[in-house]
Amino acid sequence: MKIGFTGTMSVGKTTLVKALKDLPQFKDYIFATERSAYLSSLGIPLNYETTIEGQTIFLAERVNELMGPNLITDRTILDVIAFTNRAQKISIMDKDAFADYASRFIKQYDYIFYISPKGMSIEDNGVRETDSNYRTEIDEEIQKLILKYNPNYYNLCGSTKER
Repeated sequence: MKIGFTGTMSVGKTTLVKALKDLPQFKDYIFATERSAYLSSLGIPLNYETTIEGQTIFLAERVNELMGPNLITDRTILDVIAFTNRAQKISIMDKDAFADYASRFIKQYDYIFYISPKGMSIEDNGVRETDSNYRTEIDEEIQKLILKYNPNYYNLCGSTKER
């Protein structure tokens, strides 16, 4: 079973994945959480400043995760496409070609859980973008991609325990 959480930054995806590690029904799962701080330390631009090369690395990480047997991840291919589509340094032609290629992997998730940013404040972890307008842009982009690619998804809301 491959389970992915999608949503804009600072909605609790990583927190939720870490909480699921403690549940016995997921003892045989691999848990993947974001590596943005590590990638940023390598000089890979993030957020507005990302490049097609940087997004290709993010895509490769997500595809690599999908190659394992049981997965719970705090990022999906949808997230990668959304950030690519909102990047300032990537041409429209490259965005379209990237999305066309990356979207081939979306159906490999058995379940995708979308987490809305409503009622969630942005936490500054030193790496993520804290611009609320950008956060909204990414959220809207993810919602458009969900409609476009129609994965097997569910909306989640509430506290980590409720989710």
